[in-house]
Amino acid sequence: MERKEYAVIVLHEIYGINPHIKWVCKQYLESGYDVLCPDFLKGKEFFNYNREGEAYQYFIEHIGFNSMTEEFEKILKKAHSNYKRVYLLGFSVGATAAWLCSGLESTVDGAICYYGSRIRDYEFINPKCPVLLIWAKEEKFFDVLELSNALKTKPFVSTHILDGKHGFSDPFSKNYNEQSQKTAQDLVSRFLSSLKGR
Repeated sequence: MERKEYAVIVLHEIYGINPHIKWVCKQYLESGYDVLCPDFLKGKEFFNYNREGEAYQYFIEHIGFNSMTEEFEKILKKAHSNYKRVYLLGFSVGATAAWLCSGLESTVDGAICYYGSRIRDYEFINPKCPVLLIWAKEEKFFDVLELSNALKTKPFVSTHILDGKHGFSDPFSKNYNEQSQKTAQDLVSRFLSSLKGR
């Protein structure tokens, strides 16, 4: 069977496959991509934003970056047997998982990472594919500019810091920033267009 052209794999935040993630998937489907969205909560209902602490605790105790990345390696290998190009699109913890996967050999053709704050714990990763890092200017727990400057020295990595707080591209979040969301979407569109020519 002939492989299809492009797939975008969306990696959700600690909250699970919530309305924001469904909205993102719909956007890429409408743009002509096949979209895969693994559920790391394994069918458990998504967490509302007012349960952030509980969602984070669940992620740490039941998922974690190591098992997320291991599971994701299997998903990527299967996806590559069906598609010529496989792109990752991750948000927050999903962005950190996408960053980790970008360091794997021959499994990812491009990674887009929205405000993956825990990437700071994995600065040693050297991506093997183009990576677009999109940061919120306002982060509580680390210096965005310092991390961005450190990572943009790596081959394949481009970084952009946009106005707003963590979650600025999520229209369902109190931190939504419409202008930054549109700017980020334009950056992503150009990034994906550039990869199609590779």
